[in-house]
Amino acid sequence: MGCSSCSTGKDGQPRGCKNNGTCGTDGCNKLTVFDWLSNMSLPSGQKPFDCVEVRFKNSRKEFFRNVDDLPLAIGDVVATQAKSGHDVGIVTLTGELVKVQMKRKKVAFDDDTVPKIYRKASQRDIDIWQKCRNKEPEIQKRSREIAISLKLQMKLSDVEFQGDGSKATFYYTAEERVDFRQLIKDMAKAFGIRIEMRQIGYRQEAQRLGGIGSCGRELCCSTWLTDFRSVSTASARYQQLALNPQKLAGQCGKLKCCLNYELDMYLEALKNFPPQDSKLKTEKGIAFCQKADIFKETLWFSYKDDPASWHALDKDQVLEILELNKNNKKIASLEEYAQENISDEKMAFENVVGQDSLTRFDRPRKKNRTKNRRKNRPKKQSNAQ
Repeated sequence: MGCSSCSTGKDGQPRGCKNNGTCGTDGCNKLTVFDWLSNMSLPSGQKPFDCVEVRFKNSRKEFFRNVDDLPLAIGDVVATQAKSGHDVGIVTLTGELVKVQMKRKKVAFDDDTVPKIYRKASQRDIDIWQKCRNKEPEIQKRSREIAISLKLQMKLSDVEFQGDGSKATFYYTAEERVDFRQLIKDMAKAFGIRIEMRQIGYRQEAQRLGGIGSCGRELCCSTWLTDFRSVSTASARYQQLALNPQKLAGQCGKLKCCLNYELDMYLEALKNFPPQDSKLKTEKGIAFCQKADIFKETLWFSYKDDPASWHALDKDQVLEILELNKNNKKIASLEEYAQENISDEKMAFENVVGQDSLTRFDRPRKKNRTKNRRKNRPKKQSNAQ
């Protein structure tokens, strides 16, 4: 989604907000919810919902209660309640849709433990917040050096400062349990702040960092995908995909989430399809299934003694042969059925105009007529005898 400040500028050139995802309309951020109720007024006598959604660094979002009835709009920078001190975030959603979001994420909106919003952020709050955000890359690099010196098998993927600069949360990934007590002591001594370590999965790491997938688009987990469903290699097998880990794995190192997008359609089509381990009994021998095309409803079979020669059969033909084999009847050969399919094929392209040449628009090459005339001119006989 693009905001109004990212729209086209002069001469058709993209203008761009140049705010690194912190524009006023919040249309360029990750996992942004479109407020389709923004232009609708509430019924008379009804008060607006007192909770708002606030976004912090990357895709982290939390809900806060507006106890002081502050006039908040999407894009406002606010100071919110934290476990100790205060945090600074950007309002991403207001109104009745916040109640829907809280219900979807199983957060009780009538609970008294919902944190509250202190105030709209002052210029001093924003200056401290920006100063802490600017220190994050250097602190992340230094913390990785400390972890390497302690020989810890972990990867520090991201650092997030609290709005008042009193605490920093370090997000890390690890295969096994890590004892980072000494790491916390060294980092607290080096940076002079309170340290919180939070372990995340590899998919959550890709969601926070973002990137471009092999399809050329932004990662689904960092733009619109909010839940991570389990993906197995069976999804690739149903879709006739080669089990190549380099092609099936995403940036997180796990199987791509998009393997599940079309899986239901394949499973629905496979209900009326012969099984992949079907064996056809013929007089020339037993034939095994080598490949299946669900969309064309075609299966390729080859004989046990000649696996290199494949014969294309329709789905109905395979079901017919299987029914005959069930009644202890064998067909003569697969070539008869394959020959029928070849004869029924129609020509995909017919040259009815005669303009199928790729060089038909090229300029004709001029012939050097004067040179040809000289070659064909008869030689003069010399008079000197």
